[in-house]
Amino acid sequence: MKYSYLENKDLKEALAGYKDFLAHVFVTSKSEIKDVSDCCGRITANASFAKISSPHYNACAMDGIAVRAEDTFGATELSPITLLEDKFVMVDTGDPVPEGFDAVVMIEEVVFDGLCAKLYSSAYAWQNIRQIGEDLCQGDMVIPSYTKLNYAAIGALLSCGITQIEVLKKTRVGIIPTGDELIPINEPIESGKIIEFNSHMIKAALTEAGCEATAYGITKDDPKLLKQILLRAVSENDIVLINAGSSAGRDDYTKSIIEAVGSVFCHGIAIKPGKPTILGVCENVPVIGLPGYPVSAAIVLEQIVLPVIEMFEKNTPMPKDTEKAIVSRKTISSFKYQEFMRVNLGYIGDKLIATPMSRGAGAVASLARADGIVSIPYDSEGLAAGEEVEVTLLRPIEEIRKSLIVTGSHDPMLDMIGDVMRQKTDLFLSSTNVGSLGGIMALMRGETHIAPIHLLDTETGEYNTSYIEKYFKGDTVLIKGVKRTQGILVKKGNPKGIKEISDIAKEGITYVNRQKGAGTRILFDFMLAKLGIEPECINGYENEEYTHTAVAVQIAEGNVDAGMGIYAVAKNLDLDFIPIANEDYDFLIKADMKDHPKVQSFIEALHSDILRESLKTMGGYEFYD
Repeated sequence: MKYSYLENKDLKEALAGYKDFLAHVFVTSKSEIKDVSDCCGRITANASFAKISSPHYNACAMDGIAVRAEDTFGATELSPITLLEDKFVMVDTGDPVPEGFDAVVMIEEVVFDGLCAKLYSSAYAWQNIRQIGEDLCQGDMVIPSYTKLNYAAIGALLSCGITQIEVLKKTRVGIIPTGDELIPINEPIESGKIIEFNSHMIKAALTEAGCEATAYGITKDDPKLLKQILLRAVSENDIVLINAGSSAGRDDYTKSIIEAVGSVFCHGIAIKPGKPTILGVCENVPVIGLPGYPVSAAIVLEQIVLPVIEMFEKNTPMPKDTEKAIVSRKTISSFKYQEFMRVNLGYIGDKLIATPMSRGAGAVASLARADGIVSIPYDSEGLAAGEEVEVTLLRPIEEIRKSLIVTGSHDPMLDMIGDVMRQKTDLFLSSTNVGSLGGIMALMRGETHIAPIHLLDTETGEYNTSYIEKYFKGDTVLIKGVKRTQGILVKKGNPKGIKEISDIAKEGITYVNRQKGAGTRILFDFMLAKLGIEPECINGYENEEYTHTAVAVQIAEGNVDAGMGIYAVAKNLDLDFIPIANEDYDFLIKADMKDHPKVQSFIEALHSDILRESLKTMGGYEFYD
């Protein structure tokens, strides 16, 4: 039989062409509902949203005593305050904060004198208390589509009430070892016979990769038998591997059998070892012929088979251990402890930027979303902005290179845009909520691709343009986003009868604010100034949150009476909403990034029907034509 290789293709070219070839025959990945506890290592089929806030009650963060902060005001080393036994309650870490108390003092800072407690420093409201929603707020996206679940993600899902999740079914891979010279691993050795261990090695690698691998029995070099077992394997698996018989020898039938029942895309790849690899398909199932030599088979498994499986599962290779990165902002740490700081990572040009995330000990969601961990030594005061650090990666560097960095104003739609990007591309959206002005500063320093902003010019009533003119010199592009409704969020039924901004200044009303630099904070301050109300008149003006959902949760759970936020979060948490203003929520980029593929993917997701339908369901958004 005359036999020749079809080609001697470059590896990258062959793999890319084969993936494109398979994309036309693949059936949509199948999914199943599983208990979250059993899903470590599985791939999510869609996005998951928090059913409850985490924590779902105001929790003591320390062992000690619960107090009323106002009862401790004035306590100093020279003039301690003694609290009588009815003025404090003993608490342990994790206990609900007792009714009527708003702070916890560490046990180490309390001196007991009989039934009394002596304090040498004053406490402040919500000191050492994990407020409702500190980690995740009800309605927040916990995990996006097509994400591999690790231990941290499992904890994050369970902590916010998600006990079952839809995941992709494990890729089923069938392995067919062929050859007259092969014998099973437990049979006696004899001359001319080879122990068939390749299929066990391949099965182990596939199992480690999260697949369900089945090794069929040894198939002799008989075309009729090989055809029968191949058709059986194709009917039972998502991918089939035929080990050996792919070369040009007398008994090498793999290529002819694949052609007889399907088609061959490529036979012969310019790699050594592994040249006689066959890439084919049968009944819409990829069929790959691996060389018989174990090292060759392993090389092809790593370079071709696993990437094909990753395409099935929208997964990526394992990461490198560490990378050097630049810290985006100053971080304060303590001399006393070695701190492991979770960071988001992304490339701006050739510079890897590490943006610190929430540092709370209970913030398991930040660990699930983190790209890496930076270890801050115990003898360091922290990290300076622009300092180079070593990051231990939690995601593959290949994924991080595909991340679009978004830093600025918060809106739930950012998670939605990121999820659309994941569904449509292999890109990721990594967002950090620092407020509109924080986003502008990050863009100026070259630490973000996109800055979401909604900044009101209090003189003209226009949004965003005057701030762009102030901070930039014509080298930016403003991507118009949405009109969204801002207003006052109050408890269902509006028990305090709040109707307008001025009501928030009334006695007995408590408020939760947004952080300095947030567009919502600027709007609120403008409204106060317009009414001639001093910030000091607002009970809770200094009580700050970084997201709209965090504000909404504090109100829903009764911690405060009111806060400013968007309609969508009010609807999601079943709050009453008093409209105040319609604002422009837009996206600022540097002009030279306008045609960048990551930015274009973001714009496509922003304009997608999927996003628009989601935002219509959420409510409170209007779209530009």
